[in-house]
Amino acid sequence: MRERTITVIGATGAQGGGLVHAVLADPAGGWKVRAITRHPESDKAKALAAAGAEVVAADADDPPTLKAAFAGAAAAYCVTNFWEHMDPERELRQALALAAGVQAAGVGHVVWSTLEDTRKWVPLTDDRLPTLMGRYKVPHFDAKGEADAAFRQTGRSTTILLTSFYWDNLIHFGMGPRRQEDGTLLLALPMGRARLAGMAAEDIGKCAYGIVKAGTEYAGYTVGVAGELLTGEQMAAALGRALNQQVTYAAVPHDVYRGLGFPGADDLGNMFQIYVEFEAEFTRSRDVALARRLNPELQTFDAWLARNKDRIPIG
Repeated sequence: MRERTITVIGATGAQGGGLVHAVLADPAGGWKVRAITRHPESDKAKALAAAGAEVVAADADDPPTLKAAFAGAAAAYCVTNFWEHMDPERELRQALALAAGVQAAGVGHVVWSTLEDTRKWVPLTDDRLPTLMGRYKVPHFDAKGEADAAFRQTGRSTTILLTSFYWDNLIHFGMGPRRQEDGTLLLALPMGRARLAGMAAEDIGKCAYGIVKAGTEYAGYTVGVAGELLTGEQMAAALGRALNQQVTYAAVPHDVYRGLGFPGADDLGNMFQIYVEFEAEFTRSRDVALARRLNPELQTFDAWLARNKDRIPIG
């Protein structure tokens, strides 16, 4: 079987890394992986090369470099990382450069990792959520969602992949439990009683591999994935089981969360308010059963915690 190439943007990141490792773990799948990174000299990039990936340097901030990234690829996974720079205008430019790159290269199937443009639900004139940076409600959602149209207009077979809240945020964003004066742990999130669509970040990439392996089945469609839909109470209970100690849940008001003062607090506060006020729309668009068909190794929250509980910093 002649192997086809899949280009993976952000190959050393959470989503892209999950996809790269899924391809490398499936040598009979008919795909070889081209791992795109700005830093091919990094330890992560060198490890991917040693594992069998073709590592190519390219940068979405430098569109001409994308020619080598997409040349001859039968498929591509495109993702941007808002939190690296926290600039939605830059993220939008990057996404548009990626869309132009796959179009110019004639890539057969493109999977675009995205989130909803929340301004379709809460217009800028609606003061339920404060407007941020002049023209956004949830900047790290809205810029991605705005770029969806550019990918649809490339003329390539395109799958719009709606992602979910990373459980990894409990490790990297300081969203994990905090120790209270009585010794118990408190999980404080502005989710009220609503369900949160969440998953392991690496599983997003593995779901993307399932989409690519399915050929044209998901071309032209929007696909949403999640590992589980859990309330704050359910997440706290799972954390308690994993950590073998009591964890209780407290619902933080959105205004309080927006005012916490850390970088991105207002963005995340708005995000959580969207999760709550549009719970039905958000959870309905993310199909756990479909995610498991795409990725039979899809982790539940309990399974993810069993692997990662020791990495969660306890404040």
